[in-house]
Amino acid sequence: MVEPLRVVRALRYVLPLREGGSLPGLVEADDDGTYVLKFRGAGQGAKALVAEVVVGELARALGLPVPELVLLQLDGGLAPAEPDQEIQDLLRSSVGVNVGLDYLPGSITLDPAVDQVDPDLAARVVWLDAFVDDVDRTWRNPNLLIWHGRPWLIDHGAALWWHHTWRALDRAVTRPLRDGDQHVLLPVAGPLSTADAALAPLVTSDLLHELVRLVPDDWLADGAVFSSVDDARDAYVDLLLRRLAARDSWLEPLEVTRAAR
Repeated sequence: MVEPLRVVRALRYVLPLREGGSLPGLVEADDDGTYVLKFRGAGQGAKALVAEVVVGELARALGLPVPELVLLQLDGGLAPAEPDQEIQDLLRSSVGVNVGLDYLPGSITLDPAVDQVDPDLAARVVWLDAFVDDVDRTWRNPNLLIWHGRPWLIDHGAALWWHHTWRALDRAVTRPLRDGDQHVLLPVAGPLSTADAALAPLVTSDLLHELVRLVPDDWLADGAVFSSVDDARDAYVDLLLRRLAARDSWLEPLEVTRAAR
């Protein structure tokens, strides 16, 4: 059973985190927690937040370490003294529900040359990223943190590339992970067939339906493509199930690359 996401309200904007291309910010919330705020008004907009929720919670359902995700309510006038015009624009365009990622104080970016990663865990992360076509876990930008001695997966907004247009879906079903040979964990991953045997049976229609139900309706509303939000949710599930069924097309190229190293 997938747990509903908690809803919290941002109370104070602390500072921008300029490592991310979408300029996420650190905020304090009314549950006494501190969160990395992913703005709906940034870059790819609400679609990036859909990917954050669906892929982040899929990773959690598959037993991978992901910081807690919350739906973070952002009110107008949160940071009236903020001098950066770009941040003020983001705050104004993101009023409403956004995504918050539990802040891991003291965490550092994973360095594959230094930090040891279990080969089975590495293979499972590679499998997940190939399944959801997450192109944003490379040597240049690992999107993995080391916290309390273990790696944590963050930043899944670049996954599910096909939902930005809902075109070329047959290609989306079989497309291998773009630049998969650059995946930061592929050199240390164990056999992907072992990860596949463990994870693929867990990805069921019921699970995927539960995951897309976590997404707020207004993030999915797209009258130009779907007649209803329910149709949009069904489209995510259908595409992911088709991609799972065709996984030899995206898993075998990665396994060939991994085995050749």
